[in-house]
Amino acid sequence: MTLTTPALLFPAISLLLLAYTNRFLVLAQLIRELNAREGDSIRPLVVAQIENLRKRINLIRRMQVWGVVAFILCTLSMFAIFIEMTHLGIWLFGISLCGLTLSLLLSLYEIHISCDAISIELSNIEKKKSAE
Repeated sequence: MTLTTPALLFPAISLLLLAYTNRFLVLAQLIRELNAREGDSIRPLVVAQIENLRKRINLIRRMQVWGVVAFILCTLSMFAIFIEMTHLGIWLFGISLCGLTLSLLLSLYEIHISCDAISIELSNIEKKKSAE
């Protein structure tokens, strides 16, 4: 393995962390809007949304942590290869790939939960339509 092998992951991990940060910012904005709109009286629909948002925020935090761990390990792998500790570099790169995989699996689960949030909204729309 050469120094360029782990270097190939740098742009991918950077873009992934940027995407995770954007998801976090969108959720944070949604939570702020929900708080401003609801005030002291919270409807049952909003309670379901809050639970969903809390799960998603926690998942995004874990996604970011594992993405950063993968980035750090990838960097350490490059350093180990640079100082000619190739065996250690290979191990660090392998562990980095495991961290990245875990981050992506958490992301997949977060996408699944976000679809649940949309289902909550759709059921609310259907209730309003059937009440008319």
